[in-house]
Amino acid sequence: MKILLTGATGYIAKRLLPSLLEKGHEIICTVRDKKRFNTGKYSPERLHVIEIDFLDRKTLDLIPEDIDAAYYLVHSMATAGDDFENLETISANNFKARIEQTKAQQVIYLSGIINEQNLSKHLDSRKKVEKILSTGSLTLLR
Repeated sequence: MKILLTGATGYIAKRLLPSLLEKGHEIICTVRDKKRFNTGKYSPERLHVIEIDFLDRKTLDLIPEDIDAAYYLVHSMATAGDDFENLETISANNFKARIEQTKAQQVIYLSGIINEQNLSKHLDSRKKVEKILSTGSLTLLR
């Protein structure tokens, strides 16, 4: 499979990437800054790294159309200050719009454990991202 792995410098993606490569998948990693991603740890045959800013829709054109699946591990909280909810929404909408133009059939999204009754600002934004990604033609795996 050809898999898009967003947020490749993050905690989860760093642990997921070796497993996906071990299973023989071709991985397209998205990062905001290529200098922060250590490609030397991995075999280059099945690993590609592209710089994407999910807030800038035109950069998403770098995502190949022939991907089979995508992991959405993007999180705007660390860079956004108090406006992270709005940035999360923009990022998710931009991602969804681009992925719907590819051959991908599924998106894998990891949120947080959510108590639906009393959501923090952070978890509320993650729930909104889930709702955005679950609309449309793709299968969302949570």
